[in-house]
Amino acid sequence: MSGSDGEVPPPYPGFPGGEPQSERSALERFEAEAMPHLHDLYRTALRVIGEKGHADDIVQEVYLQAWLSFERFEPGTNCRAWLYKILFHTVSHHRRKWFRMTLLKDTQEFLEANLVQPESVSEQVTDADILRALDEVPADYRSVVLLVDVEEFAYKEVAEILGIPIGTVMSRLSRGRAQLRKRLVKVARSYGIGKDEPKE
Repeated sequence: MSGSDGEVPPPYPGFPGGEPQSERSALERFEAEAMPHLHDLYRTALRVIGEKGHADDIVQEVYLQAWLSFERFEPGTNCRAWLYKILFHTVSHHRRKWFRMTLLKDTQEFLEANLVQPESVSEQVTDADILRALDEVPADYRSVVLLVDVEEFAYKEVAEILGIPIGTVMSRLSRGRAQLRKRLVKVARSYGIGKDEPKE
């Protein structure tokens, strides 16, 4: 997602460039306000969707839509939250088409990661273990956990991004965290850490 010189490349082919001064000014603003969030958006898209190619496509579409509607973005407001709202709207639009394929892909990757590697495991749960456990949490709960616990959005911002009531955000977050804890307990037990799973 980044060029060899360390700079973020245009998010899609044909990204505006070489336009008249008025357009160039808009492009400079877009690059300054929207582009710094590219890697965060891609990371979230990948965790929500579970497939790199689809995540790439989604993020490119998000930035295309953001650029086309950037004149309606209010300077001084939260550009990151605005981009995340576009992201989840785009994911929702594509989810039906991808759902079955993504579900099979996630299952296959999880089995490969956990059953095909005979190496000895470490004595503590790793970041990769946590991410794999998070990938098993249902998509609606996983999205809220990602936005609150990873991206550190406030409940109100998450509600606006996902288009759901704050109460639903809190409920999904509670359920998502509980399911994540349950899966992490299983991972820990496979490492010989702890004895019993928590009862729900």
